[in-house]
Amino acid sequence: MISITEMVAEAHATGDYMPLIELIPYAQVIGVNCERFGEEMVFRLPRNPDNLGNPTLPAIHGGVIAAFMELSAAFQVLLQTTTPELPKIIDFSVDYMRAGLDRDTFAMCQLERRGRRVTNCSVIAWQEKRTEPIATARAHFLVKPTDS
Repeated sequence: MISITEMVAEAHATGDYMPLIELIPYAQVIGVNCERFGEEMVFRLPRNPDNLGNPTLPAIHGGVIAAFMELSAAFQVLLQTTTPELPKIIDFSVDYMRAGLDRDTFAMCQLERRGRRVTNCSVIAWQEKRTEPIATARAHFLVKPTDS
């Protein structure tokens, strides 16, 4: 069986991150995918009527937006650290800025602090313009050190 560390190395080499996304079934359910642009990872939540919470607007369910952002942060931690297993969420806080309309949604993450056991990550999600976020978030993850 291939280890997560080997899966990350292969994903970076091939540019195919779907095997990592497939490790978390809910990421598949809502449709998360990601692409690498130079050193930056951009996560995408494709337009999907099943993700709507308010069909009148129509707008994406706030829980789906939060889950997308949390999953994006977890994948970012996995891709940028050498943890031998999936990071475990400790704390997650989201600020909704505006309605997430029924269209593709994007997210970018930045690791703010990488400690031996805890990694802090910030996330921004947008639809049309990155300068007009629909939500921002902060996440803390427990990561297993590679020497344990």
